[in-house]
Amino acid sequence: MKLPVYLGLLREGEEILARSFRTVAEGHADEPDVHTILDTLAGQCDRHLEVLHPVIERFGAEVEGEEEHRVTADGVREVRSGPLGLLLDLQDLYVLVQHIDIMWTLVGQAAAGSRDTELGGIVSSCAPDTELQARWIRTRTKQAAPQALLVAR
Repeated sequence: MKLPVYLGLLREGEEILARSFRTVAEGHADEPDVHTILDTLAGQCDRHLEVLHPVIERFGAEVEGEEEHRVTADGVREVRSGPLGLLLDLQDLYVLVQHIDIMWTLVGQAAAGSRDTELGGIVSSCAPDTELQARWIRTRTKQAAPQALLVAR
């Protein structure tokens, strides 16, 4: 069974995303909406990690030794400055969110296939948060794009 591989990758991805949300929030503190909302989204990732804990205890979480199955991401470790920097940082976050979104989908398929109601409930409660994260980032990048791409120097 390879579900522990995806549970490990999902845990790792949520940890990286939470850290990245906080890094971008702090680095763009001059954008109040970005700071506040990204802190909130990081909190969602923290909650995902908490609710994943029982199924990780039950199934395990393998990451080491599965490098051939991994798409790795270090997340956002430092932010760029200015309007273009914000746009690029948000774009990096969007890629991370999409990576996690597909993992929730696949783990959800495993839950359905195995009729695991606990895991299915976790996916049902967490996957919508990830979709919301993607929608917010997409909307905020649309708002930032004209300034960053046409006006900023």
